[in-house]
Amino acid sequence: MSTLFIGLMSGTSVDALDAALVDFSNERVPRLIGEKSHIWLADERQELLALAAGCANEIDRSGRAGQWWSERAAALINELLAEHQLSPSDVRAIGSHGQTLRHRPHSDYPYTLQIGDPCLLAELSGISVVAQFRQRDMAAGGQGAPLVPAFHQAIFAQSERCVVALNLGGIANISVMQPGRGVRGYDTGPASMLLDGWCQRHTSKAYDEDGRWAASGTCHQGLLDALLAMPYFSAPAPKSTGRESFGMSWLERQLVLVGTDIKPEDVQATLLALTATTVADAILREAPSGELILCGGGANNTALCQAIAAKLTHWQCKRSEAYGYPAQAIEAMAFAWLAMRFTQGLSGNVPEVTGARGARVLGGYFPA
Repeated sequence: MSTLFIGLMSGTSVDALDAALVDFSNERVPRLIGEKSHIWLADERQELLALAAGCANEIDRSGRAGQWWSERAAALINELLAEHQLSPSDVRAIGSHGQTLRHRPHSDYPYTLQIGDPCLLAELSGISVVAQFRQRDMAAGGQGAPLVPAFHQAIFAQSERCVVALNLGGIANISVMQPGRGVRGYDTGPASMLLDGWCQRHTSKAYDEDGRWAASGTCHQGLLDALLAMPYFSAPAPKSTGRESFGMSWLERQLVLVGTDIKPEDVQATLLALTATTVADAILREAPSGELILCGGGANNTALCQAIAAKLTHWQCKRSEAYGYPAQAIEAMAFAWLAMRFTQGLSGNVPEVTGARGARVLGGYFPA
C-alpha cells in the first residue's frame, strides 16, 4: 500500500493554493517529496475574498467557485506528479482542506463551510480524496479548528523544552508543546489577513513585501489600544476565529470609533504591531522561554517576524526550514497527514485544542 499522500491548503489570506507531496513511510519523520503552489489570479482571489466577506448571489457564485477551485487543485496535483515522474496510482489519497467561506463555531447551529468539490477533485485527479475534516470535529462538539497542532506535535515536539509552532497565515495560530504534556493550540488573532487587505486597498499590491510599507509608518497607540480591546484576545482556549470576526469591516469600525485621521502607512504599522503583540502575549502566557518555529506565508514578512522576536527575548526563533520543511508547505503537509490518519482509522483532532467531546477520525472519503 502506498505511503504517499498529497495535502491541499488555501487559507484565509487567499494568497495561493498549496500542494504538498509527502511520504509517510516513517510517520515520525515525514519526508516532503515536493511542493507546488498555484498563486491565485487577481480575479480568482477577488471572487474568493468577496464570497468570504459576503456578497450578492453568493449561493450560485460559491457553487461555481467550488468547481473551478477543484479544477485548479487537480491541475496543480497533475503538475506536481509530473515533476516527480509519478502517476495518480502511486498516491494513496489527497487530503483537501478546501476554501473556507464561513466558520461559525459559536452560532446557534455551529457550522463551517469550505468550498471545493471532493467528488470532482477525485474524478479529475484520479486519486481518492479525504475532505470535510473540520465538520467531523464540529459534529463532536468541537470548534473544528485549529487542526494543525496534532501534526505540529508529531514533527516538532521535543523532550527538553517548550516548543511553540507559530503559523502566520491569514489568522495566526500557535501549537504549544510542553515536555510531558499534551499539545495545546488556538488562534491568537489576525495576521496576514488584515495586513494584506489594508495593503491592497491603499497600494494595489496583494501584500506588503517584507513588511516594508508597515516599517515606513508609525504605530498609532490609540488605534492599537482600540484593536486590543477586542474580547477575543483575552478569552480562554479552546478558541478559533476567522474573517467573520477580524475582517476589513471590523477594522473600519475601529477606525471610525478612534475618530482621528490616520495615515495609511501608520494603520499598516499598527496592524503589524497588533499581530506581534497578540502573538507574543499568547506565547508568554504559555511559557517564559523556549523555541519558536515560524511557519506559514507570514514567515516571509521580515518586519513582522522581527517585531515578534523583539517581544520574545528569551525565545529562540527559527523558521521551519531548520527542520527541513518550507514554511509555506507546513499546512498542506498537515492535511496530507490528516488524510493518512483517516486511512489508518486514527484520530486527527486534539479534543483539548478544539473542545470536541473526544478524539475522532476526521474527514469523509471520496473514492476516485
